[in-house]
Amino acid sequence: MRVLAVDPGLTRCGLGVVESTGPTARATGRRVRMVAVGVVRTPADEPVAARLLSVAEGLDEWLDEHTPDVVAVERVFAQANVRSVMGTAQAAGLVLVAAARRGLPVAMHTPSEVKAAVTGSGRADKEQVTAMVTRILGLDAPPRPADAADALALALCHLWRGSATTRLEAAAHGALVTGRRNGYAEAARAASRRTAPPGRGPR
Repeated sequence: MRVLAVDPGLTRCGLGVVESTGPTARATGRRVRMVAVGVVRTPADEPVAARLLSVAEGLDEWLDEHTPDVVAVERVFAQANVRSVMGTAQAAGLVLVAAARRGLPVAMHTPSEVKAAVTGSGRADKEQVTAMVTRILGLDAPPRPADAADALALALCHLWRGSATTRLEAAAHGALVTGRRNGYAEAARAASRRTAPPGRGPR
């Protein structure tokens, strides 16, 4: 199981790819390894539309390069800073669309769920999360910035807590997307037949 996890943000969008590689003695029953980690950055002085385009293009590159089985996204919560939460929500929406285009299931986990999965406490701070991610994945150095570490933590959370139903979700989601595409194709053929000149069928 390979997970591409996204810590959504407009200024910094954290990305991490983690996969399970086999059984282990851990209670989760999964050994894990990091495949890739990084951040898509956008300048604060650029128009929002241009910044969203940069994030979308970065997401597409990661999805195409790493071909995940599932995409995990941190669930957006309301904050006092409305401008910040708006950017986070917009970036999260881009992730949902990019995954849907590829027929990939999307899982959403809250920050407290991620912290609890990685550290054992839903109130852990960022340094504790980063330290545990570094230890669990056997990294030589802590991933920086914090957005990158958060993305890896999110991927671990999904592998340990959410992957039991992921394959079923993937199959159901794929069938849904395929059905919609077939429906769109049939609708297009029907529209073509209706608009074709008398005595001529659609090409």
